[in-house]
Amino acid sequence: MEQTGRAEVDRLHATMQAVEQACSAIQMHINPAAAEATLLDFRRSPHPYQACQFILEHSHMANARFQAAAAIQEAALREWGFLSVNEKSGLRMYCLQYAMAHANAPEGYVQVKVAAVAAVLTKRSWLEFVEVEREAFFNEVKQAVLGAHGLASQSTAITFLESLVSEFSPSTASAMGLPAEFHEDCRASVELGYLQQFYSWAQEATFSVAQRTFQGTGMEVKVCAAALRLMSQILNWDFQGNADRVPGGAMIIGKNRTNIFSSSMGREIACKKSTEQNLVQPGPAWYDLLLSPNNVNWLLEFYSTLRQHSSADGSWMDSPLAVSCRQLIVQLCCLNGSIFTSGSGQAQEQHLQRMLSGIMTWIDHADAVISAIKSGKSESELIDGCRALFSVASLTAPTVFDQLLKGYSRHLSTLSLLSSLTCEVIKANVGDHEEEETWSQEALDILLDTWTVFLQPAELSKKPPPSALGVSAAALVFKTIVETELRAAATSAYDEGDSNEQLQAAIAARDERLSSFALIARAAPGESIPLLAMLFSERCLLLNQSRGIRADPTPILEELHWLLLISGHVLADSGDGETPLVPETIQVQFLDIREPENHPVVVLSRCIIDLAEQSLDSNLRESIFSPRLMEAVVWFFARWTGTYLMPPDAGRGPNCTPGQEGERHPETQLGRSGLLNVFGEEKQGNVLLGTLVCIAIMTLTLWPGERNLQEITCFQLLPALVRRRNICVHLVTLDPWKELSKAFANERNLFQLPARLQRSLAETLCRSAWGMDGSDASNQYVRDLMGPITTYLIDLSRNSDLNVYAQKPDVIFLVTCLVERLRGAAMATEPRCQRAIFEMGAAVMNSLLRFLEVYKNQSMVVYVLLKFTVDWVDGQVAFLEAKDTAILFNFCVQLLQIYSAHNIGKVSLATSRNLLNETETEKYKDLRALLQLLTNLCSKDLVDFSSDSQGEAETPDVAQAVYLGLHIITPLISLDLLKYPKLCHQYFALLVHMLEVYPEKVAKLAPDAFAQIVGTLDFGLRHQDTEVVNMTLIALSAIAFYHYQAICKGKEGLGVHALSKQGPNGATQEGVLAHFLRSLLQFLLFEDYSNELVGPSADALLPLIMCNMALYQTMAQELFQGQQNAGFQSRLATAFHALITSNNLTSSLDRINRQRFRKNLHNFLVDVRGFLRTM
Repeated sequence: MEQTGRAEVDRLHATMQAVEQACSAIQMHINPAAAEATLLDFRRSPHPYQACQFILEHSHMANARFQAAAAIQEAALREWGFLSVNEKSGLRMYCLQYAMAHANAPEGYVQVKVAAVAAVLTKRSWLEFVEVEREAFFNEVKQAVLGAHGLASQSTAITFLESLVSEFSPSTASAMGLPAEFHEDCRASVELGYLQQFYSWAQEATFSVAQRTFQGTGMEVKVCAAALRLMSQILNWDFQGNADRVPGGAMIIGKNRTNIFSSSMGREIACKKSTEQNLVQPGPAWYDLLLSPNNVNWLLEFYSTLRQHSSADGSWMDSPLAVSCRQLIVQLCCLNGSIFTSGSGQAQEQHLQRMLSGIMTWIDHADAVISAIKSGKSESELIDGCRALFSVASLTAPTVFDQLLKGYSRHLSTLSLLSSLTCEVIKANVGDHEEEETWSQEALDILLDTWTVFLQPAELSKKPPPSALGVSAAALVFKTIVETELRAAATSAYDEGDSNEQLQAAIAARDERLSSFALIARAAPGESIPLLAMLFSERCLLLNQSRGIRADPTPILEELHWLLLISGHVLADSGDGETPLVPETIQVQFLDIREPENHPVVVLSRCIIDLAEQSLDSNLRESIFSPRLMEAVVWFFARWTGTYLMPPDAGRGPNCTPGQEGERHPETQLGRSGLLNVFGEEKQGNVLLGTLVCIAIMTLTLWPGERNLQEITCFQLLPALVRRRNICVHLVTLDPWKELSKAFANERNLFQLPARLQRSLAETLCRSAWGMDGSDASNQYVRDLMGPITTYLIDLSRNSDLNVYAQKPDVIFLVTCLVERLRGAAMATEPRCQRAIFEMGAAVMNSLLRFLEVYKNQSMVVYVLLKFTVDWVDGQVAFLEAKDTAILFNFCVQLLQIYSAHNIGKVSLATSRNLLNETETEKYKDLRALLQLLTNLCSKDLVDFSSDSQGEAETPDVAQAVYLGLHIITPLISLDLLKYPKLCHQYFALLVHMLEVYPEKVAKLAPDAFAQIVGTLDFGLRHQDTEVVNMTLIALSAIAFYHYQAICKGKEGLGVHALSKQGPNGATQEGVLAHFLRSLLQFLLFEDYSNELVGPSADALLPLIMCNMALYQTMAQELFQGQQNAGFQSRLATAFHALITSNNLTSSLDRINRQRFRKNLHNFLVDVRGFLRTM
């Protein structure tokens, strides 16, 4: 017997030695693959618990003990069904007691791991616990947490509870191979029965050791920090509310349940912005525990005492104790929801007032705080204070927020504190850009977001009326912003520029920051706009003076550049997607101004206009105007014109009829009318319009190579001028505009612009035809503009030696530019000028087909040719008569045939897998263009404005044309190519349309082509993009609906495609509908997806079941047989039967029946997914 015992010890010792050697080999990088294999074999060995315990108790190597703990967890989860009740309990208690007994060991991560294993085992046995046993277990944990077994055990017990909370939270739980319902039951049980207790224990532990942290050993500090950290972790819990069961036994969740069809098990939570609101919303039962004044005051006083005891040592702010305490305080500032229903109506306001008064010391006297940070003190307390302030602002109405500090501080209002803090952080941020992300930038971002939620609350009804204190605070902040930013602009005048990618990112960040600045400026327009006008006038004067004394104007130019940008943001909104109006605060501010010329907006605008006019003087332009300054000038007017240049509704307020505004607010109406009329059609608007056109011509012709400047002109300024018809009416009469049109049509100097800028210019010029008097005049205007370009292109295509001549680089560029111009005109198609643009396209059809053949190896030119065709067809197809439609369809078919004949864009699957850079992916843009072309052709059946659409003329068969195109394109598209999002979306959009509108055409495809479509539908059903999956489900619904309706009428439907057949290897292959019934049920029952896909899935599943009822029943039987649990078998049988019988479901596919089936499917998934899926 003794010999047997010694042999067992030797075996355990040998196992420990092998594990230690493997850990050492990995650490020393000596044959790591073999060492990893050894550890893997160890973890996978059956019943390794005795060896693991031996290693934990005898090994001197921390990594080996860590591996032993991991092996216990893995083996226990794997063998759980074979372990006895005593073995399960013994493993759980062993891990917990080991962690407590070794709490003082130097390698703390081992004890943390062992405690985490105890937490995993506790969760695994959660539903098996006898209530008495569970209560006894947690009573022991409670005693340890409260310090009954000493500080070391107390710290370990708190660590165990941290691991337990993490394990029961779905986003951080360990995979156990169990149904999702198990995890949800555990989560709900802990939330409802234990989470509040855990918080209470941690709070009591904090109370018990708090005073000793100031004079005790490091263990007291460790325990206090851990308890505060646990409290904070609990408040991070995703509170779901009450949980109940439906009659079938499935768990349903209360208030916050958002998606029962996806899993977050084991996924990492994405990092949030520092200002993203993380609301803490426990229920009313938490009121006394979290909101008791005694508890809150104690926490605030404890941190205050901690500050006083540690003030001599600046590093204390980043200690675990201080960080945990501040984090908990910030989270208490985020409390929201039903917890406040247990108190008085003012409970939340009183709570936030208490919290804000406590954090005042972190952020008050900001100048001294920031000075200390610059001297080496940690900035973490200031950052946390800013976060708390943001949370408070987010949870209160602006008027309430502003009153919270009255009587609690030296500040007259909360806004006064926010203002002084923002000013100091702004000053500190100047020049603080040595690192990518500095503390001052982070603090400023948080404070600007705080201003945003205050000035633009989510509920517009809470938007505060301007108060004197609020206006003063905003004015002070904006003045500080302007002063510091101008100083920074002048200082950075000689900095080197960033790369293009960095520049684009910097511009996006700059615009976001400027928008925040502008919001503050608009809160005090009476001070901010005159300030901008004064500073701009001063800089313009200094600029002219520098010219006389030959001083370097670069710093002044940079200041003007910044002033132009901020002025544009303050005076006008971008207007993306809507008509920009005069900002509301500017409308109501200057009611006492009777002379419009004295209006601050007009004064500032006039200053900028005067500067812009100087750029037309060649001498001034060469001496004081830089391309960068011109970029800002052009950008400003591109933004400003939408609001102030010839506004069509001068004299009216937003969302009012002409009479209402004047009746309700006569002063506002008068002031706004005067402001808008200054640059209206009757006064200075026409002259200014001509000036802007001259500036545009100058930037396009006299600043060669200045790409950014020319892009702003073509993409922003000129399109802004043709956005409204009342401006176009004046525009087309101006001599500068006529000169620009003539130069575009007949001269060569604008060919120096990049091709895409020429496209934009053509679109803008054609859109100005809107201002001509009548359709005939508009069409003639476009003919005069585009006729010379069309002729030029036709002449090029008729070159006798075109195959050689066309390959010259300058000819390739010329053809590209000409086609891009045609494309720009096509994009400008409107009813007034549609005829002229059709004639333009029809005239160049043969030339384009010729170029497609000649440039078959020039992917860039092929793509431009295809994109012109796409845009031309898109603009024309809805208006054409039958004869013209036939011409257009014939051209498209020829283009597709040439494309296919030359094999353009067709690349092998192996090649498409090797696309490593953007240059190679350009080859596939033409496929997207062709898909868009077919989609546009399809629209002829949906939208048709032609006069003979109901007449006797024979209308071309749209379906046949699209069918032919689909037959040509489908073989060119591989599954690898569908991984490109744009191509994928375009393909599925077309496929859905074809299957919904022309299913009979798709059913006639050859087996190979149809198999290609089936393969892509398989791909789409498992795509990560919800929109692609949704389109796939719509396509499946359409094809199954078509087949079911057809067979009900005695027709063949999908015919051979729906039948099973013998595969090449002799195996039977299911028909397409049977295949997708199996795939869709597998998808719905076992995979993750969004809630929004359940409805489309039901629409597809119902006809699939109706077409394959026998297969549906067979699949249900297979699932029954796969379940060992009799209760689960019963629930499955009931659910599958109810899916096709509940709610009086019939075999019809009408709208009412589909709605009934949607409800049935939702109930079915709620009932069975929880125990079918494992996690």
